[in-house]
Amino acid sequence: MKRAFAVAVCVLASLLVAPQPVLAADASYRTLSAADNPDWMAPLAGSTSLAALSVPGTHETMSTHGGALTQTQEDFGDSGGTLARQLTAGIRMIDIRARVNTGNTFTIHHGAAYQNANFDDVLSRLGTFLAQHPGETVVMRLKQECTGQLGSCTDVSGQKSFADIFDTYTARYSALFWQPSVTRGAGAPTPSLGTVRGRVVLAVLHGPYGGPIGNYGLTQFSGWDDASSTYVQDEYNVPNVGAIATKRDQVRRFLDITSAGDPGTMYVNFASGSSVFAQPQQVAGGAFGVQGVNPFLLTYLNEGPEVHTPVVRTGMLMLDFPGSGLISKVISLNTVQQR
Repeated sequence: MKRAFAVAVCVLASLLVAPQPVLAADASYRTLSAADNPDWMAPLAGSTSLAALSVPGTHETMSTHGGALTQTQEDFGDSGGTLARQLTAGIRMIDIRARVNTGNTFTIHHGAAYQNANFDDVLSRLGTFLAQHPGETVVMRLKQECTGQLGSCTDVSGQKSFADIFDTYTARYSALFWQPSVTRGAGAPTPSLGTVRGRVVLAVLHGPYGGPIGNYGLTQFSGWDDASSTYVQDEYNVPNVGAIATKRDQVRRFLDITSAGDPGTMYVNFASGSSVFAQPQQVAGGAFGVQGVNPFLLTYLNEGPEVHTPVVRTGMLMLDFPGSGLISKVISLNTVQQR
């Protein structure tokens, strides 16, 4: 409910607030095109738990349309073009939001804004990438986006349930998914990398208000509801630019928890946030002299023991407008970890 209201307010405000100039790109922010890490998982030991890795991910992976209050990623083209570029850059966890459409299909939305892509585009791009790079895996969070409220979308009536439609996709793309993660009513343990190479792992299937649907995904995320939970930091409401400092601290604290935590437990840390008075690009890149989350992260991850206990594992780090240097830094922690 809170997220639906926030989206509604943001969409309404987008009609009233003039677009802000794009913030300057740097190594942490808006330089995805400079990142080239298509096979970074391939050298890692197959026995490594997927949870033990440091993984760059994207929040609202497909969101490139709808204006400054809705866009969360650089635009590399419709029909999954943006996803394809992210995968080449090294992104390995994605956040997909779907609307139930006619013909029992999913279309990709961020609130009311259609993202000029369908779920078939997502799965086709994933299939092509993983066929070309079989040493990799991709973790997916899939959420039913529509609440029917102001600012959100409305699912088309007369269709199957979200879970039933999802099952039709997994049947058609059965070779693409790690099957234990898409088996309804079961839940799966967190796998080793070798078990899931060349496959998509579903972390969780979320309903429109955040609650998991049907016990799909990984068992440890059965309690992942809206916003934060035991293994997830997702404090997405950043009420104003000044509050970016609070968001930075929330991300930092969860990084420290992850780094010191059980390597067999997967943690998901959302660096994203927004509101009417703090657009996604401002939270990520900074604004009005306030440092953004992305440049803070790049600095924090690079700092040595003379400053603080170094981060040795980020878990799944979900980013808006990631830069090539930040992606590469997260990936580099896996090289250190495997030695």
